[in-house]
Amino acid sequence: MSTQAPNQARVIPLRPVAPAPAPAAKEPLWRHIVGHVLRRERLAQERTLKDVADAARISMPYLSELERGRKEASSEVLAAAARALGLGLADLLALAHGELARPVRARRANADIAPTAADGAVTSVAALSNRHTGARMPSRQGQVSLAA
Repeated sequence: MSTQAPNQARVIPLRPVAPAPAPAAKEPLWRHIVGHVLRRERLAQERTLKDVADAARISMPYLSELERGRKEASSEVLAAAARALGLGLADLLALAHGELARPVRARRANADIAPTAADGAVTSVAALSNRHTGARMPSRQGQVSLAA
């Protein structure tokens, strides 16, 4: 005699059931990275949202939205915000690159892969340069040049 109910079909799987793959690490959004860099630089310089927004000629609520990663800014707005912080657009992009490279370094460390020389990241322009002495942001990561 069968142990199944009389009107129930027996299901035979055609393929073995594979465990669900682990979710891949979520890539950060560009606006979150840039916003984090803008906020970090502003706070490192001990400046207020109002001060930086006025210098960049953008509204304070808009700058706040940028810093929180809720708005996608045009290159002109990003350049203005960077200039208000004493940075160039290239400097802002280099710092954002450093933020993006961090998760890559963490994944490499977990996979026991040696990091490359290109993995060095600039953490803060304020930590590397002093605007009053004419120090400039490096054109390549890991190199600092001073203006005379």
